[in-house]
Amino acid sequence: MKKNVMIYNNSTGIAEKMEPLLTGEGLSVLVAADLEELQKLLDEAQIHLMLVDVELNDKGWDKGIEMIAGLRRRSSIPLIVISAQSAETAKIMALEAGADDYVTADCNPLELLARVKSQLRRYTQLVNMCANIDRIYRVDDLVIDDTQRKVTVEGRSVRLTPIEYKILRLLVQQKGRVFSNSQIYESIWNMQAIGADNTIAVHIRHIREKIEKNPRDPRYLKVVWGNGYKVG
Repeated sequence: MKKNVMIYNNSTGIAEKMEPLLTGEGLSVLVAADLEELQKLLDEAQIHLMLVDVELNDKGWDKGIEMIAGLRRRSSIPLIVISAQSAETAKIMALEAGADDYVTADCNPLELLARVKSQLRRYTQLVNMCANIDRIYRVDDLVIDDTQRKVTVEGRSVRLTPIEYKILRLLVQQKGRVFSNSQIYESIWNMQAIGADNTIAVHIRHIREKIEKNPRDPRYLKVVWGNGYKVG
């Protein structure tokens, strides 16, 4: 999927300089001429990086810094500020307001391209890392890594069949919730549960034998008599 770079305000002519270089790297470029168009693009398009051309002059930087802070409150995507202002104070204030990088308008376009690519790499890695973290489920020493479909208990790898894995993942994902035999069956097989009790009981027994030190006194996968099973 192509990544979208948005360029806001073109008072320094940065869009003309950068668009051929960005598209040459397989990136899509969207240009917002004013704040209204910027807000619309953020609402309607998936933006992966913002190049924000901000006016910071000696008469007062409040509006530009305020804008950067407002964009950062709204979004966590990489934000590179471009300004004609080369004063070190302007750079510090922009970075403290939430910018990820700051370059002056007279910078080498190839340097800016390198900075764009660097920020996109970092952002992509962060997003992937967060996605992976969201797919790792833990209950004490029982860990399910859903990205690799691996189960470990106290660091020991556990080999489950595909059905056993799905049942355990269902229960771990919703730790503490009691699932009846019918609910487990219908969630895993996606069909109405008819006479599912024995089927589920067999799978539960096999899972316990693999993850519990003492399957008769389970630490993780517990029965709630008359109701079903739960983890935790």
